[in-house]
Amino acid sequence: FPSPGNGYIEGKELENFFQELESARKGAGVDSKRDNLGDKMKEFMHKYDKNSDGKIEMAELAQILPTEENFLLCFRQHVGSSSEFMEAWRRYDTDRSGYIEANELKGFLSDLLKKANRRYDEPKLQEYTQTILRMFDMNGDGKLGLSEMSR
Repeated sequence: FPSPGNGYIEGKELENFFQELESARKGAGVDSKRDNLGDKMKEFMHKYDKNSDGKIEMAELAQILPTEENFLLCFRQHVGSSSEFMEAWRRYDTDRSGYIEANELKGFLSDLLKKANRRYDEPKLQEYTQTILRMFDMNGDGKLGLSEMSR
């Protein structure tokens, strides 16, 4: 929802977020006919906009979402620049194949979650690894190339 690179949700982006949330709630069978989207937005902003700037920053959003939804935000916070990304790439491409295979990705995610003080167990780590592969492995080869990972 945030515009690329600005790191927060505001205005129309926030409205789109709420509309999609409402759509998902309806799809899940939650009756929200009596709810007013504008009132919900105000209540949400009051509760989660900790610095009262009228924007939901990524750090604020990460506190709202469960770990399953926000571990990608952890990556964004800990690998901000392209040089940091390339440093991480070289560190986790342990066999220097030019790809991050599932076992290397698992190591990366484990370190990322530890750095972000997120609790996890082995099944959850495996689930995260498979989720990242499903999301970013565009050619389905079971590993991430540099262009796939940089997405």
